[in-house]
Amino acid sequence: MGRKIGYARVSSVDQDLSIQKAALTADACDIVFEEKITGTKRAGREQLDLALKVLSKGDTLVVTRLDRLGRSLRDLANLAHEIEAKGAALRVLEQSVDTSTSAGKAFFGMLAVFAQFETDVRRERQAEGILKIMADPKKRREKYPGGKPRIDRKQILNLRAKGFGPSAIANEMGISRMSVYRVLGEAESDAPR
Repeated sequence: MGRKIGYARVSSVDQDLSIQKAALTADACDIVFEEKITGTKRAGREQLDLALKVLSKGDTLVVTRLDRLGRSLRDLANLAHEIEAKGAALRVLEQSVDTSTSAGKAFFGMLAVFAQFETDVRRERQAEGILKIMADPKKRREKYPGGKPRIDRKQILNLRAKGFGPSAIANEMGISRMSVYRVLGEAESDAPR
């Protein structure tokens, strides 16, 4: 019997991987690759590429949900073919998919089609909602006042100089801890040595 290679992914740095990692560990994965990157495209997903690179004949790639692998039918189909070409299988825990069986392969194909359909419907709804808002000048100003507010780097550094920790700074400013860590890391690397 081959190894179980786990893959966990969330779309942004503010999201947490712990639930996925716990499920993959409980499923006895030998190794878990994890990353925080969007799943809309395959490009740039280095940990997924590494997971696929270490897969060999008899191994199984394990994910918690199908959308952790990808959101487009083409990407999911390409991944399934790539895994199959290595003589490995794909297992999706929450949707009970196991491509080492004929039924699992068929079910995977159906899930991939529905995942693509769901993504397309969501995109259409978003486009309709944006068009509706953009048609009304008053709503447009309310919903789209401008870009995202910028993080006040100076305020973060001032609070840090006053002895505030990263969590306290994040709470004080209403931003994520990761944003605070990023600014503090940048300030540290910019400091003269």
